[in-house]
Amino acid sequence: MEMWNDYTVIDLEMTGLSVKEDRITEIGAVRVQNGQIADTYGMLVNPHRPIPQRITEITGITDAMVENAMEPDEAIGGLIDFIGEDVIVGQNVIFDYSFLKQWAVNRKRPLELKALDTLKLARKLLPQEQPKNLEALCSYYQIRREQGHRALDDAIQTQRLFEILMNEIAKRPELKERDKEAYLKPAVLQCKVKKQTPATSHQVERLRELIDYYQIEDEIIWDTLTRSQASRLIDQYYAAYGRPQKIR
Repeated sequence: MEMWNDYTVIDLEMTGLSVKEDRITEIGAVRVQNGQIADTYGMLVNPHRPIPQRITEITGITDAMVENAMEPDEAIGGLIDFIGEDVIVGQNVIFDYSFLKQWAVNRKRPLELKALDTLKLARKLLPQEQPKNLEALCSYYQIRREQGHRALDDAIQTQRLFEILMNEIAKRPELKERDKEAYLKPAVLQCKVKKQTPATSHQVERLRELIDYYQIEDEIIWDTLTRSQASRLIDQYYAAYGRPQKIR
């Protein structure tokens, strides 16, 4: 059975769960060579939108912390360069990858990565009733968790978890060799996202007119508003307030 000695672990924090609506607030990555951490990549990222209070309560990341943080293009582009040709490892890695893929598609940058998922490995090895989020797995395997839901700390903990899971797979007498190899065979990540295009000037004008006309108090991030978001908001306003005959 092949044991992975070279790979990169990634972990991201975001403003929420929607790849279309939310943005990355923090990046953490750990490069492993010869089974040892050789380098790290971590920074806060300016999402250019408010961080919901519920996310701040989970991560501790505030608007003030990201106000002067690294710009998304520099931070995410740097992460992809950091990964290079490595296989990536992550806890529910497809979720984090979907945000990277959306960024890449928006900028017409090719991105295809192979990955191993600690969540999937844990599901194969542990009883069904055992919780398998990162916090629970760290507790189960006695991995010290100094600061949860911060990207670099989570990446480091995920790296330790991956090493433990690999060793456990290797030692399981009931597993056939081909099964062990299948468990640790990286999969090409499949994630379908569509390019997000900026809202048109007509959409922005119409939204501003509707907001002014109906005294709507929605907090819209105009700088990053996409065409689909603008269209959805306009439809929502029409449904809620009616379509005005004429706006002066």
